[in-house]
Amino acid sequence: MTSDPAILATLRGQLVVSCQPVQGGPLDRPEIAVGMAEAAVHGGAGAVRLEGIDAVAAAARSLNVPIIGIVKRDLADYPVRITPIEVDVERLAAAGAAIIAVDATNRERPGPLSTLVHAIHEGGCLAMADCATFDEGLAAAEMGFEIVGSTLSGYTGGPVPETPDLDLVERLADRGIRVMAEGRIRTPAEAAAALDRGAWAVTVGSAITRVEHVTGWFVEAIQSSTAAATEQR
Repeated sequence: MTSDPAILATLRGQLVVSCQPVQGGPLDRPEIAVGMAEAAVHGGAGAVRLEGIDAVAAAARSLNVPIIGIVKRDLADYPVRITPIEVDVERLAAAGAAIIAVDATNRERPGPLSTLVHAIHEGGCLAMADCATFDEGLAAAEMGFEIVGSTLSGYTGGPVPETPDLDLVERLADRGIRVMAEGRIRTPAEAAAALDRGAWAVTVGSAITRVEHVTGWFVEAIQSSTAAATEQR
């Protein structure tokens, strides 16, 4: 799907489903990720987020909704992983991504963030900044990113919180920024709350597409309940 600024209007208030199987897990195959994306669209998702050139290309051939494309790359000398280099942007654009997301945190990176924004726009795509803090979100918006995500809040150091960072969503939205609420949104109520706090759209991943994670949540709850019942006997 070729990118078009009209996408921004059509995605307002929509659910985006991140179809990224656990890396190295039994579902980590492009055809499965694409199947998840097709199922999400059947369920009403307004867009999907996919990792990897093959998955993006296959989804672009079968879906008629915008695709947010990323490449996760482990670099020896840098902590950023989400679409960190220009060649990733170029390949995602060629594969059919309408929106390309990159790590826009202030951590060390192999090249200037501005270079990635330029490459995204040169490729005819919209740019999304995956941020962790308010200042990063402001800087990304000023740099020209059309969408700013709360994606990396809680993931750049220290313990990972249990709940989504809706305060960050609200602070950025109050500055007139188009905010994608993303990260640890596990229930429909939390997704609705993100919109109530000013989110432009909401991305949900693990709670919909990562079977291992969802299973783990249920197992943990059951084991805790069993342990509590045992102690009461």
